[in-house]
Amino acid sequence: MRIVSIHVDYMKYTAVRPTKVAEELTEKEAEMTDGVVLMSCIEKMDEINPGMVVESATANIQKRLLKIGCRRVMIYPYAHLTSSLASPDTAIMILKGLEESLKNNGLEVSRAAFGWYKEFEMKSKGHPLADLSMTICPYEGRDCDYHCPYCKSPVRKEDLLED
Repeated sequence: MRIVSIHVDYMKYTAVRPTKVAEELTEKEAEMTDGVVLMSCIEKMDEINPGMVVESATANIQKRLLKIGCRRVMIYPYAHLTSSLASPDTAIMILKGLEESLKNNGLEVSRAAFGWYKEFEMKSKGHPLADLSMTICPYEGRDCDYHCPYCKSPVRKEDLLED
């Protein structure tokens, strides 16, 4: 999972057009003020252990929010952070899992719809910790026999083989 987090004064978006994998819309437009936008992309490797990805992403996001003193986030699906996308079903499952996990940890959370072309506008706060990228690896904390070429985290070679 790749995340670019941006501490913003505001973020607003409008869903413009669905793709063939779009989920049902609950709202076509949304806005958040004084929060962190999590531009999030679920990768093929995340399909190996979605639960670990949600758990690790939650812990990493909480550490980040604690440093900047913020309790409000918007999860914004953004497929453009990788060339190796997970299946739409896995991506939605992980994004919903992350939303629920962050809410269960007392955060105010909103999530933009998956699979839509969206117009968006945001204003970054521009302080030294305002922008940060995160790579969440499904192998964190486990012994493996290879290192992921993207995040340098441990990987098992057997999991790299295509079906």
